[in-house]
Amino acid sequence: MRTVELPAGHIAYEDSGGDGPVLLLLHGVMMDATVWDRVLPMLPSNVRCVRPVLPLGSHRIPLRRSEMATHHGVATIVGDLMEALDLRDVTLVLNDWGGAQLLLAERPERVTRAALVACEAFENFPPGLPGKMIAASAAIPGAMLLTAQLQRFQWFRRAPGAWGWMLKHPVPRAVMDRWFEPARVCSAVRRDLRTFAASTPSRSELRDLTERLRSLDMPVLVAWATEDRLMPREHGRALAELLPQGYLVEIDDSYTVVPLDQPASLAAALTGLLEREREQTR
Repeated sequence: MRTVELPAGHIAYEDSGGDGPVLLLLHGVMMDATVWDRVLPMLPSNVRCVRPVLPLGSHRIPLRRSEMATHHGVATIVGDLMEALDLRDVTLVLNDWGGAQLLLAERPERVTRAALVACEAFENFPPGLPGKMIAASAAIPGAMLLTAQLQRFQWFRRAPGAWGWMLKHPVPRAVMDRWFEPARVCSAVRRDLRTFAASTPSRSELRDLTERLRSLDMPVLVAWATEDRLMPREHGRALAELLPQGYLVEIDDSYTVVPLDQPASLAAALTGLLEREREQTR
């Protein structure tokens, strides 16, 4: 895995290379770039996939500027990453974490397409019990460490209302071990996660974000899991109607983490987004 130095600190990332369209694939809280492992082999061979490990609790390099570990700060980090790697004509792909919508509203210069995949939207920040549990633990001394320690146990990972509502189909234990280890063993990673968990935008900020998305005039795929228990199904439909060039693709047999639950369906939808614009420009 490579690293790039940004104003906030060093960020690790994977880059597949390739001379085709650039997909910038983002993950959610207490996950990392491995969320996209099953999708990549199903994309066209010339697509360049860049997968950063964001400072959302599964990162192994704590931020140098810990105050940047907020929703706004991480969106800024994504923008800084695009500039540092000189990524252009980017397709920005969000799953679970929806904060990069701030980037789309404020700094869309390098982004020409987007995909919102079962992610936070409207006022659903943080989503459901898992997100609220992390947010609550940020305010209680020692609770973040306790939560990180509980993540070692399979019963906790698959419990209804927790990760059992994020992933419909189990993933290998080693994958989740990788996600949860940094917060369990590194106090600076927990510090970043606490900062992020305490930074949920206010309701008025979220309403303002929604209004600004109405003017986002670029092709936007809204890919939503029909059985999602954390990202309401109606949010997918509403986002597609809100965005000037938005369109909805619903994906069955999946919860929030669509890239792992239904990688083939998601890869097909992303490929369709790239082909859709190409057909429109002919």
